[in-house]
Amino acid sequence: MKTSILLRYAAPYRASLAFASGLMLIETALSLAVPWLGGRFAAGVWADGQGRRNVAWVLVVLVALFAAQALLKFATGYLLSRGAQGILADLRARLYDHLQALPLSFFQQRRQGDLLALLTYEVGQLSSFITGTLLAVLPLLLTVVGAVLLMIRTDALLGILVAISIPLFYLLLKVMGRRLRPLSRDLQTEYADAVAIAEENLGLLPLIKTFTREAQESQRYRLQIERIRQLSTIQQRLYAALGPAVQFIAATAVVLLLWLASEQISGGGMTPGELVSFLLYAALLSRPVSALAGVYGQTQQVRGTLERLQEVLGETPEAIFPGGRALPRVRGEIQFCNVSFAYPGRAPALTEMCLTVAPGETLAITGRNGAGKSTLAHLLMRLHQPDAGEIRIDGIDIAKVSLHSLRGQIGIVPQQVLLFSGSVRDNIAYGRPDADATAIEAAATVAQAHEFITRLPQGYDSMIGDDGVRLSGGQRQRIALARALLKDPPILVLDEATAMFDPQGEKSFIEECHHTLGERTVLLITHRPASLALADRVVRLKDGKILPVTSSPSPGRTSPASLP
Repeated sequence: MKTSILLRYAAPYRASLAFASGLMLIETALSLAVPWLGGRFAAGVWADGQGRRNVAWVLVVLVALFAAQALLKFATGYLLSRGAQGILADLRARLYDHLQALPLSFFQQRRQGDLLALLTYEVGQLSSFITGTLLAVLPLLLTVVGAVLLMIRTDALLGILVAISIPLFYLLLKVMGRRLRPLSRDLQTEYADAVAIAEENLGLLPLIKTFTREAQESQRYRLQIERIRQLSTIQQRLYAALGPAVQFIAATAVVLLLWLASEQISGGGMTPGELVSFLLYAALLSRPVSALAGVYGQTQQVRGTLERLQEVLGETPEAIFPGGRALPRVRGEIQFCNVSFAYPGRAPALTEMCLTVAPGETLAITGRNGAGKSTLAHLLMRLHQPDAGEIRIDGIDIAKVSLHSLRGQIGIVPQQVLLFSGSVRDNIAYGRPDADATAIEAAATVAQAHEFITRLPQGYDSMIGDDGVRLSGGQRQRIALARALLKDPPILVLDEATAMFDPQGEKSFIEECHHTLGERTVLLITHRPASLALADRVVRLKDGKILPVTSSPSPGRTSPASLP
């Protein structure tokens, strides 16, 4: 299993983690001294004279060793936990930043619930893996090696027999691991499915209530939780069987050692003190062997998490060209030159499309659903990359400029309005956070939003809930429109921006826009005849191609009758 991703994020904490590892090694060395002192204690108990008087000093040293071990365990536990939390915080931040940098096509092929489960639950599992597994392996192995060598030093024959029995533990772990690995992967998949169901249903709660599907959706979630419970039960059963199996093998080995040791003592090959030391080494050996069994099981459990992390972090982000050409303030000329584009697994949305929009022109784009209207806007913002052709702004290929400079000059009101959980003011000022109250209210006025905002309990400071759930559809659309207008971009894309306006509101908006659109280049994606009054020109998209331009009956205006 590749753990390089964790080691890479451990670099900023290597000093404290190395110090903690050093303390763990010291604690390991102290633990190896305890059986030897136990043997000296036993020898002193059975001895006479000076040997018996040394028992008190042995006890004092043992107490001091136990105290030192306790302090070392506290220090290493604290340092490892702090380092692990730092690694996970950095990893979560890196994963979140990477997700934001990925193209929309990545999210269109994956469920949000899967990514949320990875970002929260699955990454959280790595904390105990780092502290209790990854960094503890070396001390555990050193304890095993040290205990075996000291047992061989005490009695070569018995020590070699113990060393030979250790592979039996490894064989048991391999057998258990064949079941644990796919089981852990299935459990994480089912948990991600549960998160996806909950996230989807909470977002669609109005729809569920409207169709009275509460009972069915609750049952669907309960069935998913039951699958998780069943898999967890099987997993815990295996873990529960692993511990007793290891203990049984260890107990059997101890009984065998006792029998062999008794033969050694009767033959004069081992003293009682050496026997006590040997048995204490055997008891010490059982702890790291059992711990290594847990390490193996936990490694199988997080294997799937690390694989998914590497898969997501290995996805290619958007070509942002941070060092590329910065697009200067544009006049707004837009050219689509033989542009073709198709969504994965679907028919072409655009086919060798050519279109030119003059600076300051308001171009209305109409057509049936699925004709490619919104795709034009997405390609202009470089939310998707064209399969062929070029898109130019003021003669500059947008594929060669930085994303920040490109998107900073385009304002968009999407067909599906997206709002944050926050205040009205925060949402309007999202693209221009330094805007003052006057500018915010001016943009809201043009968007026909100021009047209803002032009627809210806290006005512009009113909280609107997740995705603006406390607002109506029309109010949400007006907030999104105000947000785009406040950004003051030279290019404005209105994708069905007045779809939820009432007729009077739409009329007022159109009249206001005649004065405020000014020199902006506007792409007006609409089906509504009234909105065409804003257009200087109308084009129609059909099957990914531009049809002949519809002429206006008078300069600067398009007749509703000319709607395709």
